[in-house]
Amino acid sequence: MGVVISALVTFWVGYLIYKKYKPQPVLFMGGMVMMWLAAVLGIGQILGAKVSTGSVFFDAFEFMRATLSSTAGKLGLNIMSVGAFAKYMDKIGASRSLVRLTIKPLLALKSPYLVMSGTWIVGMLIGLCINSASGLAMLLMVTMFPILIGLGVSRLSATAAVATTLCFDWSPSDTGTILSAETAGVDPVFYWSHYQVPIVAVAFVVVGVLHYLTQKYMDKRDGHVVKPMEVERVQDESDNAPLFYAILPVIPLALILSFSSLWITTIKMNIVMAMFIGLFVGVCCEYIRWRDGKKVFADIQAFFDGLGMQMANVITLILAGQVFAKGLLCMGTINAMIEGSKGLGFGPMAMMLVMVAIIGCSAVVMGSGNAPFFAFAALTPAVAAATGLHPVLMLLPMHFAASIMRNCSPITAVIVVSSGMGGVSSFDLVKRTFIPMIGAMIVTIGMTFFFYYTGY
Repeated sequence: MGVVISALVTFWVGYLIYKKYKPQPVLFMGGMVMMWLAAVLGIGQILGAKVSTGSVFFDAFEFMRATLSSTAGKLGLNIMSVGAFAKYMDKIGASRSLVRLTIKPLLALKSPYLVMSGTWIVGMLIGLCINSASGLAMLLMVTMFPILIGLGVSRLSATAAVATTLCFDWSPSDTGTILSAETAGVDPVFYWSHYQVPIVAVAFVVVGVLHYLTQKYMDKRDGHVVKPMEVERVQDESDNAPLFYAILPVIPLALILSFSSLWITTIKMNIVMAMFIGLFVGVCCEYIRWRDGKKVFADIQAFFDGLGMQMANVITLILAGQVFAKGLLCMGTINAMIEGSKGLGFGPMAMMLVMVAIIGCSAVVMGSGNAPFFAFAALTPAVAAATGLHPVLMLLPMHFAASIMRNCSPITAVIVVSSGMGGVSSFDLVKRTFIPMIGAMIVTIGMTFFFYYTGY
């Protein structure tokens, strides 16, 4: 009965999110309904006897309170500070300066399709500092897209390369990376350097080549003729930031990586400290630039607004996912799934593939990578422990599957934004992104098997 109820509620939740209902309240309601039904039907309990409020109805709210308290204190603060710093960098034009600086070497390449593939690779590197897929895509659509069109690449090809530039959420300061590392019980820098970097290093070659071959073939198939032309680009006001501002978004990342197990261990550095130091340096540069204390201090409000936006959008989504996961656990669905998989002879890696398939399909249908990943991430330690798999080797491909497969959904934010700015259909665009993204999935799963069988 628990499995049937869970399936019905999960389908209902997925359907509402697909219909563009706000995912947080939908996940909250789905999780709470399952918790209450599990307790009333005697399938499971919400809280243990020692921490129970004495009321089944109130226990669900107590679980939410306790989860928010534990989440906001560490994981939530990390995510909020990262989002706030990104907001400030965008406000002062530093993000745009970083993009302008990094795309210059691409123009030395001869083939327009090589420049296009190089744009994807450079975008992935910039993604270490700019963690928003749609935000990075907008920057590249303003700066690099006109150049690609001027070199003779079709609008669909140029947009496909730009839209997928952050198909791997692989920065140590990315919200999914932080969540994965915290859930797996490992340091985010260790998780990044030992697991994410090797996968992305292989993907640079595979996906870069697939973009080159796919877009060139499809342009030829569609009758597009490569004809270089001069394109006049309108200077955006935020392009006026000094070019040396390009270093500002990199400062927190440099601090996080430098003062870690990778290099300097005598000084302790964490994500929140790094973001505040980056903010301080940015404020100093802004004062030197403008000599107007009132303006500089007023612009810091963008940082505070970023804190609130992350709490409102990301932290609440993580909390909602944990509530939904708790409902599935109370219903006994996860245990039933594990036991059923064992009965079918599924080993640890087969179970990983099942979880990846669920996340990947959900990302395409829902048009979001975060919603399905945050909903299922809390379940992975229990699933991994039951199958004898290290949590990292389950969370890693799930995390990447969510970010990769959202680029195959015509309703996801980055695809909608890119197609709108590029003047192309989002449905036509995902036809161009599908093959490179399947290549990215193959790399992710293949490298995860490599990690498992080599004991990495």
